[in-house]
Amino acid sequence: MARHPRWVGALLSGDDLAAIGRAVAEAEGHTSAEIRVHLDHSCKGDALQQAIKVFERLGMHRTAARNGVLLYISVTDRKLAVIGDKGIHERVGEAYWQGLVATVRERLRQPPPRDGLIHALAEVGQELGRHFPRRPDDKNEVSDQVSLS
Repeated sequence: MARHPRWVGALLSGDDLAAIGRAVAEAEGHTSAEIRVHLDHSCKGDALQQAIKVFERLGMHRTAARNGVLLYISVTDRKLAVIGDKGIHERVGEAYWQGLVATVRERLRQPPPRDGLIHALAEVGQELGRHFPRRPDDKNEVSDQVSLS
């Protein structure tokens, strides 16, 4: 198992990260959308603005259907943002994202954080499946593993 920076361990263990990667893959089993979880050490400014930068850096805006979703968490600063690309945002709207952020925040407050993230990922997969059902020729365009910076 890969060693992760100490700050990651403040929130999640290596086993937790692996379980979250599996939860992403399972959530994507319901949808053609791409989901990614990103942990940042710290976020000096606005979490949503930082999430947009990470979203672009990870190439999530390049999915064929413009249906990428990023769950961004700044571990040290305890900031959170969830964003979806144009194709998803047009279908679910701002109220969905705000509700999802509130749900994830609440679930992260209840130990262990791994369970909260896994539950949120399952909810996202179900919602995305209604708008972007999985296709027989679907390809995984973005890694399911938690990314770090």
